[in-house]
Amino acid sequence: MSVSTERAGRRPTIKAVAAAAGVSTAAVSQAFNNKGRLSEATRRRILDAALELGWSPSASAAALRNARTRSLALVVRRPTDVLGSDPHFSELITGIEGELAPRGYGLLLHLVSGHREENALYERLAAEGRVDGAVLTDARDDDARPALLARLGLPAVLLGAPDGTAVVPRVGLRDQGAGIAEAVAHLLGLGHRRVAYVSGPPELQHTRVRRAAFEGALREAGLRPFAVLPTDFSERRAVGATEALLDAAGRPTAIVYANDSMAVCGIGTAQRAGLAVPRDLSVVGYDNLPLGSWLHPRLTTVDQQVQRVGAAAARMLLALCGEEVEDAALAERPRLVVRESTGPAPA
Repeated sequence: MSVSTERAGRRPTIKAVAAAAGVSTAAVSQAFNNKGRLSEATRRRILDAALELGWSPSASAAALRNARTRSLALVVRRPTDVLGSDPHFSELITGIEGELAPRGYGLLLHLVSGHREENALYERLAAEGRVDGAVLTDARDDDARPALLARLGLPAVLLGAPDGTAVVPRVGLRDQGAGIAEAVAHLLGLGHRRVAYVSGPPELQHTRVRRAAFEGALREAGLRPFAVLPTDFSERRAVGATEALLDAAGRPTAIVYANDSMAVCGIGTAQRAGLAVPRDLSVVGYDNLPLGSWLHPRLTTVDQQVQRVGAAAARMLLALCGEEVEDAALAERPRLVVRESTGPAPA
């Protein structure tokens, strides 16, 4: 292999070493920098492959890898159109940047469409030494990303309810279902008995937790959900779900949405159908984004302190990177903010 490389007059690359050793380029980088959790057999195989190919990291490349980049990554696995219409992430980034900028750190935002692309991105970031750590969004059941980041030796925090068993630290409000349960109790107190839920993607951990809280709160009152419709958080799916609910026989008198953006779509869809909010239909959102307080009627929503969660995640990650930071205090649980989009159930 080394002979053919020399004959072609090409300098061997780290990718060639990785291919010869049957590992990722990140693993090659770890072998030469004594980082990560490589077995001795894997490390030896990488070094032997590099020796056979005549490859070694240049001094400048090694210096770049060992230097602090003062950059952190935020990787979001959402379609670009969904991200563009959801202010949740702008609030999250505001919270993160508020902690990074004063300390001279930058944030690299990456949008990916699937788990393979996301995992490949983390491996590339680690191999190239482009960031000091990463914020992981949208915790999933059986989430493989924390273990991957730990293997790559890249500090990371995962956004989601704290969990002492996690491979990487988690940051977020505890009892993620509390806000939904409080919203259902509020609607039941207003006389609503036909309550529907427009949720997020079923593979997300918070979707499962919040749906369970929604169904549990109704069950305790001796009721069943009018319907639970999953979406991808897009405006199109939110409108479609709302239209389906309003066209159903004995339509719901209240709809709870998994985020404020979809709730805004729901209000607009109901108004276009000739319904008044909250006289004919009560609407509850989730996130307590600033736009909710400017609607007419103003949106009843669940506050999960998006900016403060972002700030807490940034501080936790900075601490993992060796910076001295103070703990960012968060409320224990989400809370309902009652405004004007909810009212008594229609007679």
